[in-house]
Parts: sequence; C-alpha cells; structure tokens
Amino acid sequence: MIVYKRKSYDLLISHDPNELFEYYEVEELHGLKAKDCKAHINDETNAYIAGLSNFVPKKKGEYKYNDRRFIFINRMRCTDLVEATCLVFHECIHHYLHLFEYDVENKEEAIITLAEIETKEIIKLLKL
Repeated sequence: MIVYKRKSYDLLISHDPNELFEYYEVEELHGLKAKDCKAHINDETNAYIAGLSNFVPKKKGEYKYNDRRFIFINRMRCTDLVEATCLVFHECIHHYLHLFEYDVENKEEAIITLAEIETKEIIKLLKL
C-alpha cells in the first residue's frame, strides 16, 4: 500500500483491495467485508473494490463531517490512462461532494473543478 497524505484526505494506492482492510486493521469497512474481498477474484477486469472514497474507519462512534477521509484506488484496475482517469475522477467526485456537503445546486462547478484538478494530480502519482 502506498499512502499519500493529501490536504483533505489520505490517498491509498494498492494492487490488492485486501490491503485496504489490512491497512486499517478492520474486518468490515463501511459495509464491505474483508472475508468477501478475500473470496472475490480480484483482477484487471473485476474487483471487490475498484475504488472507494469514505471516512477513515473508527473503532467506535459516529462519523462527523470533518473526520479524516480517504480515497482508495485499486491500481490493478488502472489498465490504461482512460480507465485510470475515470476511476480516479469517480472517487474524487464522491470526495468533493462530501466536502461541499452535497450542495450541487450551489457548488456544482467547484465540486467538478476540484475533482478534476485532484484527478490530474493522482494520475501523475500513478505513473501510468
């Protein structure tokens, strides 16, 4: 697992989605189960988790708006520049929707623009 501490989230990149559960030392992650991930055939065309944007898991307690978040990118699913860009942009949109409290009516352009800028940065880090 490669981890980059970004301004508003942690970027996690791995070829194996099982490493996401191992990294956070959890058996369940926002409704996803480690045992299901292990049983799943994870390859270039199919994965239990291709990408994920959510809160850094807590052992106990409710999540609050300003709790730390992460974006996970399954590097195995980044088979070419187009696939990687779509996957990364998808997860960045989720992230920025949250940061702007899902206020698409008033913040749509900012959400999309920041997701686009962040996508460019992440694609550079993936070194495709």
